[in-house]
Amino acid sequence: MPTRHKKMKKAKKPRRNAKPAKGKQLTAGEWFEKLVAVQARLRAPTGCPWDREQTHQSLRTYLIEEAYEVLEALESGNDAKFAEEMGDLLLQIVFHSQIAREEGRFTVSEVIREIHDKMVRRHPHVFGKTRAKDSAEVLRNWEQIKAEERRSNGNKGDAQAGEGGAQQEVSLLDGVSRALPAMLEGFQLTRKASRIGFDWDDAGGVFEKLQEEAEELKKAAGEKDQPRMEEELGDLLFAAVNLSRFLKIDPEIALKKANAKFSRRFRAMERLARKHGREFKDLPREEMEEFWDATKKAEGKPRLTEVSGAHTKQ
Repeated sequence: MPTRHKKMKKAKKPRRNAKPAKGKQLTAGEWFEKLVAVQARLRAPTGCPWDREQTHQSLRTYLIEEAYEVLEALESGNDAKFAEEMGDLLLQIVFHSQIAREEGRFTVSEVIREIHDKMVRRHPHVFGKTRAKDSAEVLRNWEQIKAEERRSNGNKGDAQAGEGGAQQEVSLLDGVSRALPAMLEGFQLTRKASRIGFDWDDAGGVFEKLQEEAEELKKAAGEKDQPRMEEELGDLLFAAVNLSRFLKIDPEIALKKANAKFSRRFRAMERLARKHGREFKDLPREEMEEFWDATKKAEGKPRLTEVSGAHTKQ
């Protein structure tokens, strides 16, 4: 939701003889029903003009933004902020479900039922008679169950399509959306492959693959082969994503932190330059490097070695 809308919600908090103790006694289900009712009211003919104008398409950006804000709040260690942003993300689910209900497609109850049944179905070692000795086996079973579900759903789809419809091949990689950002897509592809044993024995093999891809990219760059450079750069990035997955690090979060670190240090250099009565953009390259080193030193980070004549700014 836009910032102005969040502020509007805060302004509408009840002020007359509020009884927080009684409010805290409401169950999660009761609070959820109240939230659903609020969103339905906002979408009603006499509700909020902004809410009434929204569609699934117009809300896409907010869904993504709220997810990232949840991650930022999680990293902050501020539980109040974390809970607030989780609520904003939950509201997006309620909002989309309300729009779907108005269009006669599905309700929020169906959304909850679907995920409830799915969690029970995909945990036969908890709710059934299947046994799993460790988390690796749990994940292998999970992927097998998902593949069976997709096969079943695919067969239903073929039946609905009628005669002449080619049966779509089922893959363990099904379910990884092509609409995902490239880094997240690569992360999920390698994760799915690893769950059935298609993986490196240890991180050493992935490091070697990174070096191999870097050399191939360097060779392509030396030959000024643009199509091959693009391909080799993609291979290098894919290997880096695979390494992050192998090390149990989310590459998107890691890169976000690296971006924030670079932004923080760059802004610090600009402030340092102004403190000396100059603009950073007007400094010669050598002085820029000196300012960079000074900024890193101020953070307690030692100077990194030079790579191909330039310093690695991380």
